[in-house]
Amino acid sequence: MTGRKVAFYYAWSRPGEIDAPLSVIENRFPALFESRRILYPHFEELSDPASFDQGIAGFLDRILKKNFVDFVAQAGAQTGHPVLEVERDGGDGRHRPLDGGLLETIDTLIVISFDSLRTRQQASAAEVDAIRSFLAIPGNLVFVCPHHDVGEAAGLSDADRKKLQLAQFLHHGDRAIPPQQGFGGFARSLLAGLGVPVENRFGLHPAAEPDGSPAPLEIDVALDRLRLLAGVTSFNLHPHLPHLERRGDAVAKMEVLARQFIDPTAAPHPFTQDGRSTFDALLQSKRGVFAGDLLVGDATLWSSLAGGADSLRRLWTNVVRRELRA
Repeated sequence: MTGRKVAFYYAWSRPGEIDAPLSVIENRFPALFESRRILYPHFEELSDPASFDQGIAGFLDRILKKNFVDFVAQAGAQTGHPVLEVERDGGDGRHRPLDGGLLETIDTLIVISFDSLRTRQQASAAEVDAIRSFLAIPGNLVFVCPHHDVGEAAGLSDADRKKLQLAQFLHHGDRAIPPQQGFGGFARSLLAGLGVPVENRFGLHPAAEPDGSPAPLEIDVALDRLRLLAGVTSFNLHPHLPHLERRGDAVAKMEVLARQFIDPTAAPHPFTQDGRSTFDALLQSKRGVFAGDLLVGDATLWSSLAGGADSLRRLWTNVVRRELRA
């Protein structure tokens, strides 16, 4: 038992997500019935409408949150404390911000910023201050985890928008993803408030080995001061992963701890046109930026359902068993 105390913060508005109109396919989660239709015969065990909500709420509860069950169980067993799971705006109507009442009880915070951009989730000034105070304590760690932003086409003509979105759709190859689907507004606002703005750009298709396992990461071992990636060889094969683009002061304050290779056989993507073969998959605050440590990675780092589970479990272990930084 490590004694670490972990919180898993879902930075979404549950009402804002589940009330998205099904007549609009973009910028929302799928409903459970849509997932069953697109991915048949997967999820047929969830087909009974009397037992399972077939709307977006059913997808959140029965598919999306199931991704994180293994991490929550493993971290609870290794720390001796149950992982605290909190929804920013839950189904009970309560708003649960990141504040001292939550943060003073933990030393490890994982922010799952799976909030649709459509819902405009923003970290308040009080929340930014609370996280800054949390990071002022040596040994505390915050992982901020958005997901992809696929098909963003602001300022383009209709013809150019369609061209761009089709290219991105063909690149990632996931028929369940609409032309435009963006997540992570809360993560962006929190990071910007902390003075380290990062954009979760695109949905890039990761490379795999011939046996179907995730391709090895490109890790800067010299930067891994907490040894979070000790024994970690790969992340996962989720079909659309973001490039974590540092902006402004983040270029000087955040360093790239790991890069993931892009599938060279995937359809062309604007990001790869200049010859890029990797994307920035894990960022870490440089020594001295905070007394604690801030990391930025994809939300699927905590999922066991997209491949690479053995390597990810090592990451999870390293996070909860980390030592205080010298």
